[in-house]
This record gives sequence, structure tokens and C-alpha cells, in this order.
Amino acid sequence: MNTELNNSTPAHIHIQNIKNKKYSAFDLTQNTLKNLHDQDQQLNAYINILDDYALSRAKHLDDEIAAGNNLPLAGVPIAVKDMLALKNYPTTAGSKTLENFTPAYNSTVVNKLEDAGAIIVGKTSCDEFAMGSSNEYAFTGPVHNPWDIDRVPGGSSGGSAATVAARGVAWSIGTDTGGSIRQPASFNGIYGMKPTYGRVSRFGVVAFASSLEQVGPMAHNVYDLSLLLHIIAGHDSNDSTTLDVDVPKYHESLDRDIKGLKIAIPENIYEGISDDVHQKIQSAIDVFRKNGAEITENVAINSWESALPAYYLIAPSEASANLSRYDGFRYGLAKLDESDLWHRLENTRGAGFGREVKRRILLGTYALSAGYYDAYYNKALKLRTLIKSDFNRVFEQFDVIMTPTTPSPAFKIGERVKDPLEMYMSDYYTIPINIAGNPAISVPCGFIEDLPVGLQIIGKDLDEQQLLQLAAFYESETEWNSLVPQF
Repeated sequence: MNTELNNSTPAHIHIQNIKNKKYSAFDLTQNTLKNLHDQDQQLNAYINILDDYALSRAKHLDDEIAAGNNLPLAGVPIAVKDMLALKNYPTTAGSKTLENFTPAYNSTVVNKLEDAGAIIVGKTSCDEFAMGSSNEYAFTGPVHNPWDIDRVPGGSSGGSAATVAARGVAWSIGTDTGGSIRQPASFNGIYGMKPTYGRVSRFGVVAFASSLEQVGPMAHNVYDLSLLLHIIAGHDSNDSTTLDVDVPKYHESLDRDIKGLKIAIPENIYEGISDDVHQKIQSAIDVFRKNGAEITENVAINSWESALPAYYLIAPSEASANLSRYDGFRYGLAKLDESDLWHRLENTRGAGFGREVKRRILLGTYALSAGYYDAYYNKALKLRTLIKSDFNRVFEQFDVIMTPTTPSPAFKIGERVKDPLEMYMSDYYTIPINIAGNPAISVPCGFIEDLPVGLQIIGKDLDEQQLLQLAAFYESETEWNSLVPQF
């Protein structure tokens, strides 16, 4: 068998090999599916692996390629988080409420992937309705981290991260509402990017908190990440929040000289984290310093501490509104054995929603209720404006901001499920960026006791290109992304 017929080979190399007829999309897809089934016995990374759909697509794409049609992704398999609609196939958002839901259309991102020639081989597991930091809240059970199967992969895009880290697929799609791409990327030792809010369409994505979430790419090398972002980004008439601006060919401009680059390190950013995490992040920053970047530490971002409480008012409030549609009449699970209308609704939502989703719906409903709207929700919106202003002020003087992606490496499954506040702190470094709407990327920067650690690089609005260039530079100076878990 061709030794390159595996997903340790970068996606862009697969593209070249398929176009050059070294092997077919069908051969690669068939091998990928076999590996996914083997791996998922331990990882539980997928809600659905789409064998028949993927193989049918592969045969069709091989014919397209043979006919000379230009397909930028050339039949390379990809995994998609189960928040994105795939026509005629289950889209569950990790919830029992949507266990049997099959959409009648594709999400815009799925359409873009398939138009470019990608083959969707499976829908990855996620925390229910993307509400979580550990991927323990899906109705199909927890996802396991391939670096240590007793630990979480992070959330909510844990399935998408775990399958890339395990080299089940070369790349994947996640969504990020408060860190749900970057935190799992850090926990799994891969690259993950949250683009600028509005850079990528959310049409056909099951809604959690609409003003915060973005779809983004995950991969085990920067070139693949950049190519994937180029494919999925752009204006969409079906999503009024998308930005009508040009999309760069990110993957064609990854080289740059970092001499003179101005990097801000926020003040008090290392409080409450271990010396080991601090050391790994400092070592990563030193790579940039030694190559001519100008590092300024203790830069004031006074509202950073306010981001977490603001988020946990805004996001649950939006979730409360978005999830009100799941009543057993319009969408999802329906308990039909109740004659009383109110009890039928109560039992439907009680049986369909998990504990964390119920918690956030209750919190959001409370924040939006009469007498509390101004005291809580409206105040959170004012904080949001302040946070954005603080980021804009910093970016008047600096090119990027660098922080840890997470306060710690991956924690053990079950360790934090009974302590929501401790779980929420997992997103301390990522949530402010969703509040502000800026782009950010998590970059593998080392290991602590064989568990990956990530460096977060935050950029100006629509400056994904610079973030990818800096990630590519760091990738060229280190070998962290080349390591593969053995599980």
C-alpha cells in the first residue's frame, strides 16, 4: 500500500498526489474511513461516520478530476463538527433533542467545501449545542484525548480536534463561541483559528450565541489551515453578519520577516497558572524575541477580567432565545404521551436537553427577564463595548497580542463537571477575543508531562494573514506539530 495513503501526510500533499494520479480520492477515502472506525473505538470523536456518502463522493470526484475539472481540495477527506448542516444527514449538535433531525439543505461552509472538492467523511462530536469546554456533554458520551485517553480533548469542538491530532483526518472544521476551536487545539497539539467575526458564514450552523460564534479551520500544519480558511471564508448573502471584503489567498503568502514586529503581553496574564505553563509560553515568545520581534510585557488591557462574566451573561441570554425553538412542536424531540400542553413541553425539553444546556438556558432567561435586563444583560453589553475599545487601543501600538491559550493542559474526564465555575475558567484566555470579535490562533508550543500546550496569538480585525504568517514562522523554528500521539 502507498505509504502516503494516511492522514499524517499533509492535506496539500494529498491534493498534489491525487491530481498527479499517484493515488485516487477513492483510495484515500477508503483508507481514511477504515482508520476512523478503528480510532473511534477509543476516541469517540464522531457522532456519525459517513461511509456510503463519502465513498460515493470520492468516486464522483475522481471522475471530475479525470475530466480535467479544477478542484482546489481534490477529493481530500475532511471532518465537520456536528453543528453544521449536511443535507439529508443527521445534524444533532450533540443533543438528544436533535438526535433524529436531518436538514433539507447544506450550511454555506459545507457547500464551499464540497464545491472545492472536499469529501466529508464524518460529523464530529461536540458539547451539546456547543456549550462546554471539555466535550463531555454530548449525548453520545465524552470524547477522549488521543494524547491521554483518560483526559478531555477540550470543547466544544473536541471531536474535530481529537481526530486531527490522531491523524484520522488531515484537517477539520469547528466552531468557536468562547474558545471552542482554540482551546481544543491547544489540548490536542494542533493549530486552530477563530477568524474575525463575520469572516466566515454561519448560515446552516445550529445557533448557540449568534453574536459571538464563528466557524473556523483546524489542522496539524499551518499551510493546510491557511488553505482551508481561504476556501471557507467570504461574504454570504444568506448571512447578514458576513463581511463583504476580499478574502486573501492566505496559503500563498506565509513567509515574512518578523524583525521589528511589536508584540504585547498583557499584564497579570500568568496569574493563577502553573510555572510549567508559564515557562512554555515564555519559551515560545523568546523564539520571536531572538528573531528580532519587540516584546512589551505588562501591557494594560483593563477589561480582560470583565470578559468572563460578560460572556456568561451574553452567551446564555442568546442561547435562551435561540433554543426556545426546540419545543417538540417545531423542532426536535417530542414527548407525545402528555395530554396537557404545558407538561408535554416541560417533559420534552427536560428529556431533550442535558444539564449544562439547562443551566445556561436558566441563566440566560433570568438575565433577560423583567427587572433584571438592565442590571445584568444590558450591563454586559456595555462591558462588551469597553472590551472592544481596549483591544482597539492596544492594536494602535502593537501588531499582535500573545497569551497562553489555556491555563493548563488537558484535565481528566469527570474532573470538572461538578464545578461549573472551574470549567468556565478553562476559557479565561479565549473568551475576551470572542467578545471583541478579533481573530486569534492557537499554536502548539510544547508539552507538559506529555500533554500539549498552546500559544495564543491575537490579531487586529481581518488580519488573519499576519497570524498565519507568525504561526508559520514559529512552525518553521520548532517541531511540535510533527509529533503524533500513540494511543
